Amino acid sequence: MKNKTKIGIVGTGFIAKGLVYALDNQDDLYVSKILTRRVKSEVNDTFPHNKLTNSINELIENSDIVVECSGDVIHGTDVIDKVMTSSIPVVTMNAELQVTTGSYFAKKGFITEAEGDQPGCLAAFRENVIQMGFEPIVFGNIKGFLNLNPSIEDMMYWSNKKGISLQMVTSFTDGTKVQIEQTLVANGLNSTIAQKGLTGMTVSNVEVGGQELARLAEEMNTSISDYILCPGGPPGVFITAKHKKNQQQALSYLKMGDGPFYTMTAPFHLCHLEIVKTIRRVINGGNILLNNSSSPTVSVAAIAKRDLSPGEAIDKGIGSFKVRGEAVRIIQEPSHIPIGLLSNAVITKYIKAGEIITFSDVDIHETLATKIWLDIAREQSGKLLGI
Repeated sequence: MKNKTKIGIVGTGFIAKGLVYALDNQDDLYVSKILTRRVKSEVNDTFPHNKLTNSINELIENSDIVVECSGDVIHGTDVIDKVMTSSIPVVTMNAELQVTTGSYFAKKGFITEAEGDQPGCLAAFRENVIQMGFEPIVFGNIKGFLNLNPSIEDMMYWSNKKGISLQMVTSFTDGTKVQIEQTLVANGLNSTIAQKGLTGMTVSNVEVGGQELARLAEEMNTSISDYILCPGGPPGVFITAKHKKNQQQALSYLKMGDGPFYTMTAPFHLCHLEIVKTIRRVINGGNILLNNSSSPTVSVAAIAKRDLSPGEAIDKGIGSFKVRGEAVRIIQEPSHIPIGLLSNAVITKYIKAGEIITFSDVDIHETLATKIWLDIAREQSGKLLGI
């Protein structure tokens, strides 16, 4: 074990389980500790119980790199804050955390999103595309189906069928996850969004979607982060880009079309299996693949799925049947509460379906994550307003 890099893992869910299996096959990496909040004896036998710990300090003492994949913004923020105090680099597959508190950590130490989920895959794809001389103007996510307000019965069915948590399958289905993913991409790749909630246009194929979004990006004179609904499309990502005119004939010959926009697709993302690539990137001294940047311009607001009344509780916003997330520009919605902060919250005012929930609409616990976001929001609103 002396020559192996010690990998600490935060979380015991779907991604963590897959990563434990993936690291078992590596000669130079091994799982040192796995941080869980559950009683260790109650954790699935998939996880080696001798490596489970409830102690953040024990995780830190036994890790060269920490991979945060708990999916929990509040808990993950507390853990990463302590990990970074010990100058340990952090790899995340927790876009929810990145878009809420990630910008604070981007200033504090080394934090990068991993390949595997769509944001990390788009960041790696972008590096490849740029090396070929392209200028990306659309960073796209491909979805086959969304239902902004699914029933709990449907979500329980799919949760059991797919073997993932009810919260996860709900956040995928109601669009919250893709809004979070593309917000991270917008902030981390110096891009923006075309509109509140993204465009999410329905298209017959990825090429059509890429062309439509590219024309929109050209009108805005900036690159954009968005998604398309493409039933039957691949479960991956795409980039639409421009190239120099002197390459037009060659690109046409190479079956890329006549330009001026060229769409390239990465037709898969393999979650935990690709985290290993990012771990090696860190070990080899590579730069940050993707984080939320130190100056974000986009956030993910909580939107009421139905009318909400004072006294209603929201245990957790992401994956809730009461709220969903939508990408918004911070300067346009400075009072919104990020959906990642809605944890053990109580509604204090009447809120109509479709309305953005603000801090004045809820009572929430004071947490490090909340404090961090309020500091970020004040700083970014001031910068964007030129104050």
